Amino acid sequence: MTDLTKYRNIGIFAHVDAGKTTTTERILSLTGKIHKIGEVHDGEATTDFMDQERERGITIQSAATTTVWDDHRFNIIDTPGHVDFTIEVYRSLKVLDGGVGVFCGSGGVEPQSETNWRYVNDSEVARIIFVNKLDRLGADFYRVVDQVKNVLGANPLVMVLPMGIEDDFSGVVDLLTRKAWVWDGSGDPLNYHIEDVPADMVDMVEEYREALIETALEQDDDAMEKYLEGEEPSMETIKACIRKGTNELAFFPTYCGSAFKNKGVQLILDAVVDYLPSPVDVKPQPEVDLEGNETGNFAVVDASKPLRALAFKIMDDRYGALTFLRIYSGKLEKGSNVLNTFTGKTERIGRIVEMHADSREELASAQAGDIVAVLGMKNVQTGHTLCDPKNPATLEPMVFPDPVISMAVSPKDKAASEKLGVALGKMIAEDPSFRVMTDEESGETILMGMGELHLDIKVDILKRTHNVEVEVGKPQVAYRETITQRVEDTYTHKKQTGGSGQFGRIDYFIEPGEVGTGYVFQSKVTGGNVPREFWPAVDKGFKDCMNVGVLAGYPCVDVKVTLVDGAYHAVDSSAVAFEIAARSAYRQTMVKASPQLMEPIMKVDVFTPDAHVGDVIGDLNRRRGMIKNQEAGTTGVRVNGDIPLAEMFGYIGDLRTMTSGRGQFSMEFSHYLPCPRNIADEVIKEVAERNAQK
Repeated sequence: MTDLTKYRNIGIFAHVDAGKTTTTERILSLTGKIHKIGEVHDGEATTDFMDQERERGITIQSAATTTVWDDHRFNIIDTPGHVDFTIEVYRSLKVLDGGVGVFCGSGGVEPQSETNWRYVNDSEVARIIFVNKLDRLGADFYRVVDQVKNVLGANPLVMVLPMGIEDDFSGVVDLLTRKAWVWDGSGDPLNYHIEDVPADMVDMVEEYREALIETALEQDDDAMEKYLEGEEPSMETIKACIRKGTNELAFFPTYCGSAFKNKGVQLILDAVVDYLPSPVDVKPQPEVDLEGNETGNFAVVDASKPLRALAFKIMDDRYGALTFLRIYSGKLEKGSNVLNTFTGKTERIGRIVEMHADSREELASAQAGDIVAVLGMKNVQTGHTLCDPKNPATLEPMVFPDPVISMAVSPKDKAASEKLGVALGKMIAEDPSFRVMTDEESGETILMGMGELHLDIKVDILKRTHNVEVEVGKPQVAYRETITQRVEDTYTHKKQTGGSGQFGRIDYFIEPGEVGTGYVFQSKVTGGNVPREFWPAVDKGFKDCMNVGVLAGYPCVDVKVTLVDGAYHAVDSSAVAFEIAARSAYRQTMVKASPQLMEPIMKVDVFTPDAHVGDVIGDLNRRRGMIKNQEAGTTGVRVNGDIPLAEMFGYIGDLRTMTSGRGQFSMEFSHYLPCPRNIADEVIKEVAERNAQK
């Protein structure tokens, strides 16, 4: 039986370009998993194996790999940093026990760092912090530590101090051992020596070491009491306290270095072993029923318990669909049958493989604590639970955000048309934040995603991976509709065609609902004027209509419908009659309730050199932006604001022109706001013209 206390399931996450993939590459090199280090900028990083990743130098999908350090097994997931792919971070965090948050030494805590940190907090994943790129111009370890405190509201526990900065960065001082790790300039991670603390750093090291020990010992009252009485705690006691505080999210051990220059990575690996939890240290996963309510049972991490595994990622490759599983309890054996609680069907486990990016190693079995991939699963999707057929249970499923942008695609020829459906089916299974629908009137295929880059990559994958050539339309904004007034109304559906007819009368009012509630139905009918068995039909009639608003056909949100009275006929009334009455009532009343178009507002973060701040802010104002704040850094200024998505298409090109190629930006969906009248009129006119052309 494998010793689960020597397992570490960890993720590496950060803002785009903070050095996650480079850090992963150094870890794999140091642990002997790879013998040639691949660089991101050369397109040769191990975990960036998609063509699109190699060309763009960014991570698009999370990659899993397994390696060993100090007799401990690491299952590592390298996640994307770009905001369009945060879904990959979210679903990876769902199955991890610990994480390494990487921050750029010069960029500091960037907007995507905040989003990822929030995700990790929600998932209650313990983590350590690695301040990377201390060899870069403008790097400042102490400034980043302050930002972690002030921007993220976190408590960084400084474990090492940097020796030198920027070009003079040579190593780190380990505060616990009071020893300096110094690397030479060869770039070989093994070319280092350990020496005494430099004389000019002794006072600073003692000051930070005292703060470190005092914070750690807050986890153990007895040890703290002895320390206050003048007794120095043992190294084992300090480490045990740091481990306890890390696992309870009281603080986050903070390290620094330069992954690219191979400095400081060994201490990160030791910290993962010493302080991050094993699968048996984290809270067991709650089991839920098919409605999503907790049952009070838990999937305990134990190989002898019934099987509980969560499918957290589907990946299509040249050998077929790979289903990535985190096994929470029990054993998974080749050739065995497992139950998918979502579909209610059993599936046979064909091949089990341990992944190393896009290469694999065959396994006969896997057990609680493992992250593996299984080939040949037919009906399993992201978030499904696989379990022992004799002892079924469901794990808490994943919830994914709705897309905010769409574009139409059409196949260039008949051959592409036949392949398009199959290719899109595979891509939807791989990425739950990517949706596809068919416009029934025009027959166009509509792709929906989280941003321009997201859809751009999807079209690229269609062309290169699936050999499907498509014509691409202009990106479209996912507008919504709502109402602004309360309207009381009545509608009678009456149809007589000989024999029994159709009859249903409903008295109701429609009013604006709470923001974020979507559609809410309530019945206050008393006395049986509309029998209870017809209420669901009225609800269904209204609910189905909410998908198509009365202004421009966009989905309607934040609307409350209350059924207050009505009438029925003993012979002619039926569920169908009341459903038709509700549909007609929707069309009759929504136009009276002052409908309004809502547009998605994006939280935008722009980095610009000092010389171009005025141009950038002026441009954002022209885009109907609401500037929230601006923050000066060592190498430029960060401008934050809320800007309508409709105004942000093609922004990266304009920003690069304004800033001589030095500007960067990221954005994520924030909320919906009413669309100004002139913009709404244009959108409604455009939709009407498109419909007329069809």
